[in-house]
Amino acid sequence: MRVIAGTLKGRRLDSPTWEGVRPTSDKLRETLFNVLAPRIGGARVLDGYAGTGAVGIEALSRGAAQVMFVDQDRRACALIRQNLERCAITEGYAIIQATVLQAIERLRGEPAFDVILLDPPYATDTQDALQHVGEIVKPDGIVVLEHARKSESPVAPGRLVRTREMRSGDSALTFYTCQL
Repeated sequence: MRVIAGTLKGRRLDSPTWEGVRPTSDKLRETLFNVLAPRIGGARVLDGYAGTGAVGIEALSRGAAQVMFVDQDRRACALIRQNLERCAITEGYAIIQATVLQAIERLRGEPAFDVILLDPPYATDTQDALQHVGEIVKPDGIVVLEHARKSESPVAPGRLVRTREMRSGDSALTFYTCQL
């Protein structure tokens, strides 16, 4: 696993040594950031279900101003910290050890996010997270859900409306915008 582009291009990232974390493939991450490229520079990004931190680190490498990494597993939070250190990233990020729903509750009073990236384990029910994540994204922001290709993503959860879906291998990326 490596950083695809930007100031950290080519840096290797450590992978988990335990079961239950499925890092986003380099190919899918490249596809994702090709679509998001115009929105990343200077953006405030939330990397939900962050796992290894690869998606958020990619955003920082491509010019995001701030990334909030969220994962409930303490081992994942330690791995994210390790990967940030490996890339010599010392600022522009925070790590929250919590579920995505708990993080949404904590982040409600803070400035909204430009981009929210959700990459839960494929068996996770994301309906509640999608219902509420629209509360912390900017009106012109975007939410991206990575999920199993065979599972259907909700059309209009909460304040979000599905605008695009891309499929690659066994995975799919569903893009949402906020509707007020």
